[in-house]
Amino acid sequence: MFKEIEITQEIIKRMAYNSFMIKGWAVTLVVVTLLLRGTKVQAFIAFIPLLVFWFLDAYFLWQERMYRKLYDWVVQNRLNTDEYLFDMNAYRFRAEVQSPFRIMFSVTLGWFYGSIAALVILYCASLFLW
Repeated sequence: MFKEIEITQEIIKRMAYNSFMIKGWAVTLVVVTLLLRGTKVQAFIAFIPLLVFWFLDAYFLWQERMYRKLYDWVVQNRLNTDEYLFDMNAYRFRAEVQSPFRIMFSVTLGWFYGSIAALVILYCASLFLW
C-alpha cells in the first residue's frame, strides 16, 4: 500500500512540476515572440505559444487532478480490497474531474494566461496606434 501511495505521489509531483515549467516557457516564448519585431501583424504570432502552453498547462493540471482522485481512492480502499492493485491508470476518474478546456478557464489558469493575453492585446493595439 505504501509503495503504491508513494508512486502516486511522485506522479502528482511530476505533473505539478511540468505545470510550473510550462508557465515559465509560456512567458519566455511569448516575450521572445514579441521581441522579434517584424510587421505589425506578426505581433499576433505571440498568441500561438500562449494558446498552446495554456492548453498544455490545463492538460497537466487535468492529469494531476485525476491522479489526486486515484490517490484518494487508494488511501480509502486499499486496506479493504486488492482491486486495481498498482493500477496507475487514472483515466477511470476522468468523469469526476473537469475537462481540460474547463480547467483552462479555471481561476488560477484563467487569471495567469488571461493577463498575459491582455498584455499581448495591449501591445498589439499599441503597435497599430503608433
